[in-house]
Amino acid sequence: MNQNTVLVTGGSGFFGGILKRRLLDAECRVVNIDLQPDDLQHPGLTSIQGDIRDQALMSRIYSETRFDAVYHCAAMLAHEVRDRDTLWTSNVDGTRIVAEGARQSGVSNLVFTSSNCLWGKGYDYALAEHERPAPVEIYGSSKWVGERVLREYSADMNIVTLRCPTILDFGRLGLLSILFEFINEGRRVWTVGGGHNRYQFIYAQDLADACIAAAEHPRSNLFHIGSDGVKSMREIYQHVIERAGTGAKVSALPKEATLMAMRIAHHLRISPLGPYHYKMIAENFLFDTTKIKAELAWKPTLTNEEMLYRAYLYYDQNRREIEVRKDASAHRQAADMGVIRILKWLS
Repeated sequence: MNQNTVLVTGGSGFFGGILKRRLLDAECRVVNIDLQPDDLQHPGLTSIQGDIRDQALMSRIYSETRFDAVYHCAAMLAHEVRDRDTLWTSNVDGTRIVAEGARQSGVSNLVFTSSNCLWGKGYDYALAEHERPAPVEIYGSSKWVGERVLREYSADMNIVTLRCPTILDFGRLGLLSILFEFINEGRRVWTVGGGHNRYQFIYAQDLADACIAAAEHPRSNLFHIGSDGVKSMREIYQHVIERAGTGAKVSALPKEATLMAMRIAHHLRISPLGPYHYKMIAENFLFDTTKIKAELAWKPTLTNEEMLYRAYLYYDQNRREIEVRKDASAHRQAADMGVIRILKWLS
């Protein structure tokens, strides 16, 4: 690794924290900027609690330290905030401020973690990088605009964008905590439809490998990333249930009636699940990872079911502490179940 000093945005969050630790383990000096406090202390780490939209703060960070690379992982999630303007300005204006500071200070490589939320419908084939995005909600739209903002800087530095599906590892919570609570209590775990759809995840350590390689890539580029050998959601849930040994069972809800109920619950603001979730929950979605394997010499190491069990194991071992956890990033604390609690009572 040729990077000595790096900036990580969102390094107090779930994936940003994993990437931050990997970089520190590689003896990089890391500066982390995040709205949330950093729970790590390390001699090579400087943590700044602040907002990437704060132009004066970002200018000071760039003026005080020369960075060999920037890893832009910070993002507001749709279920994390009620204020659409906060999400949009964080994910779009914040991205421009990060990139502008990098350009002005002579940073040569910027890595951006984007999302599969750039699409809001299923496909019967794996999507390659040339497919045009079609987001259906504000988070996906903000990521798509963020990508386009960064393209404006590709003549001045190498911008590598990694489009990621759901990132999993030991410690991942958020909306998954709802699934884990059902499994942990031995309840019925529900699929929408038969659960035969395939939806790709990415192991956080595999994504960190890709980010580190991308920061040394000699040109601007776009890569899709994800796991191999993706099984159906029913098979993945069953794998976790069997290893958990809680007696939970996989059951199916009728597709059309359930999707209609999810739409109504979202519009009534009584569900944590938004348009992306009710459009994709019963659909197939996979990325074609041929390009990243060829150009970054990257490959995944864990399957969907292996990484989901790792995430469940963390929940099982820490449930009581998780239930009272506050002031953490959205993926590091349990999501509010909302109206889904009724389904839990019936399970």
